[in-house]
Amino acid sequence: MPLQSNFKSDLEREQKLCILLDRYYRQYLKQYSFERVSNMKQQMAGIDLIFTRKTCGRTYSIDEKAQLDYLNENLPTFAFELSYQKNGILKEGWLFDTSKKTDFYALITSIYADAPKEFTSCKITLVNRQKLIDLLTVRSITSSNLKKYIVPDKELHGKIKISELNHRNEGYLYASTKNKAEKPLNLILKLDFLEETGVAKRLA
Repeated sequence: MPLQSNFKSDLEREQKLCILLDRYYRQYLKQYSFERVSNMKQQMAGIDLIFTRKTCGRTYSIDEKAQLDYLNENLPTFAFELSYQKNGILKEGWLFDTSKKTDFYALITSIYADAPKEFTSCKITLVNRQKLIDLLTVRSITSSNLKKYIVPDKELHGKIKISELNHRNEGYLYASTKNKAEKPLNLILKLDFLEETGVAKRLA
């Protein structure tokens, strides 16, 4: 039985989640106005929202990433996509994709729902993308360096410890070769680690 892609159902849930997120942005981002991006080309470039600072008009491109696979769970980590497969071809994930125009990731975690698509609360952590890339580069965590952990002939599945990170309180790799159609390879990072290093800030 082939693994299924959940793209359509994810899209429906994301649209519902946006209602809650917009409420949070209005509540916590007093110094900013925001608008959602509907242009597909911009969305493909990693821009879901534009934040505009009211005092000076400076804009920031925001890419929302939501843990919709883990409803009603309070996970301490987030998965940053390194690679995935499409039609059997290996593609670069969004983290190190230089074509992305993202300034900040809005990581949506601890998503709670009373019904499958009725969201009641969540946490939002804003991650400065350039600061994250700089931190990873200092740790020698780059797209090319991580390839040493992946053996093409062997479909690794699950947690992969790497020497560049403490797997207990910083992060590790995770390969989903057996349970997801896209077979993503993700860099799993602890949210506390991102905050402690000044890369991220909790919004809500």
